[in-house]
Amino acid sequence: MIRPANTVEARVLDAVDDAEMVHLLAEAVRIPSVTGTDAESDLQHWCARLLAETDLDVDVWKLDLSALKKADGFPGIEAPRTEGYGVVGVTEGEGVPALVLQGHVDVVPTGDLAKWEGHDPFTPRITGNVLHGRGACDMKAGLIANLAVVRALRRAGVRLSRPLAMHCVVSEEDGGLGAFGTLARGHTGEAAVITEPTGGKVISANAGALTFRIEVGGMAAHGATRHEGVSAIEVFWPVFEAIRKLEAERNTRLPALFEGNPLPYPIEIGTVRAGDWPSSVPDLLVAEGRMGVRLDEDPADTRISLEEAVMTIDHPWLRAYPPVVSWPGGQFASGRLPDGHPLLGEISRCVADATGVIPVEGAASYGSDLRLYAAAGIPSLHYGPGDVRFAHAPREQVWLPELREVVRVLALLAVRRCGAY
Repeated sequence: MIRPANTVEARVLDAVDDAEMVHLLAEAVRIPSVTGTDAESDLQHWCARLLAETDLDVDVWKLDLSALKKADGFPGIEAPRTEGYGVVGVTEGEGVPALVLQGHVDVVPTGDLAKWEGHDPFTPRITGNVLHGRGACDMKAGLIANLAVVRALRRAGVRLSRPLAMHCVVSEEDGGLGAFGTLARGHTGEAAVITEPTGGKVISANAGALTFRIEVGGMAAHGATRHEGVSAIEVFWPVFEAIRKLEAERNTRLPALFEGNPLPYPIEIGTVRAGDWPSSVPDLLVAEGRMGVRLDEDPADTRISLEEAVMTIDHPWLRAYPPVVSWPGGQFASGRLPDGHPLLGEISRCVADATGVIPVEGAASYGSDLRLYAAAGIPSLHYGPGDVRFAHAPREQVWLPELREVVRVLALLAVRRCGAY
C-alpha cells in the first residue's frame, strides 16, 4: 500500500530498482569488512565509487587516528586498526543537509564457521525471500537502502531543494570511531536516520554500553596442595553474583519505550581467562564484558555503580584484595531523539503511507552511533531493515520484502524533508 502525495513522489517510488538493490546487497556481503581489517576500507571505497557514480559530491578521507584518540569525547575502540576512512556523499541543494542517511560498513567476526550450516558467511545465499550472510542484517541492508534511495532520486530525474547526505562510517561495532571522525570533519545535518535493523519499529532512543574489565587476584599454589592457595576462579563467583544483583536492581521501573523488553540494561561477562598451568592454583582471573547504560544516565555514574558493587562485596579475601575494575574499549553513552521533534511524526507518516501500518515507537537496548549524532546536535532515530535478533549470529539474515519497504519509506522521507521538483 503506497500513497504518494504527488507526481514527484510517484516518480521516485517508480524508479526504485528492487533487483539492483538485492544485487548490491549481495556484493556488499561478499566484502568481508570485519571491524579494523583492510576489507573495511575496501567497502568504504566501494561505497564512495557508487556515490560518485550516482552524481553526489563525495568526500573521502583517511581518518587521523592519532588526533581522534586525543580529541574530547573519543568513543574508544576495541579492534586493533592501522587505518580507517570516512565517506560522505551529498546531493545538490541549498544550506545544511535537511536529512542524513547513515550506515556503518563494518561487521563483527564470524565466530565458529561450523555454525554457519556449511556455507561461507561472506558468500551471500538467497533462500526464498531471505538473504543470508554476515552483515546482511547488521547493517549492510540498511547501508544499501540508503544508497537505493539516492539512486532512485537520480533515476527519476528529481532534484532536491535542500541537500540529502549519506554518511558511510567504519568502526561502529567497537565504539563509533567512524561516526566520531565524520562529525569532527564538520559533516552535519538537520536530522538523521540511522538505518540499523529495527524490524518495522521506529527506534527513537537507545541505551548505552560500556566495556569493562575486572581483575580478580588469588594466591598461587601447587594443585596437589591447593589448600595452601586461593583460587581466583573461586573468589570470582561472589563477584559474578554481585554483578547479577546489580543488573536486577538497574532493570526496575523501566521506561515505557522498552515495553516487551524485560532486560534493556544487561550486564554480561563475555570472556573469562584464568591461570597459566593445569596443575597450579590460578592466581589471576580476568573477566571482560559490557554494561548497559540507562537512558539519560551519565556514563560516569554507570561506572561508579559497577565499581561500588564489586569493591564492597562482603567476602574475607575480596575485602583484603579487592578486584580491580577498568574500562577499556568501546564506551557508548545512551541517546534519544528530543521530545516533540518532528522527525518522529514525519517518518511515521512515511511508514504508514508506504506500508499501510502505523509503526510502533520503541527503544533499543544496545549502543549505536545515534548518541554521537545526538551529542553533535543532530536529532536522530533508527529505522531500517532487519531483525536485530539475527545480528552477530551465524543465522544472520534479512527479509528482502522488508528491505524493499524500507527503501520506499526513506525515499518518501527524503522527498518530503528535502523538497523535490
